[in-house]
Amino acid sequence: MVIFVNFIFENMSEEELNSYRLTSMEEPSDEMLSAIMKEAAEDARKRGEEATRKYFDEINRQAQKIIDERNNS
Repeated sequence: MVIFVNFIFENMSEEELNSYRLTSMEEPSDEMLSAIMKEAAEDARKRGEEATRKYFDEINRQAQKIIDERNNS
């Protein structure tokens, strides 16, 4: 299944993918739906990775702030 989805996604132009709009009038083809879902999953993964990085950056920043305050006391 993964190979099939990758084949579809790689062979569908970005313009073709971006031109499709989900409406109640027209259902997407299996190929189009697979490509849309793959793109959404990749976007969610990237946003999750960025959120995790920001979270741990902030924890490290706060920890360093506490260490600096204790060393200066």
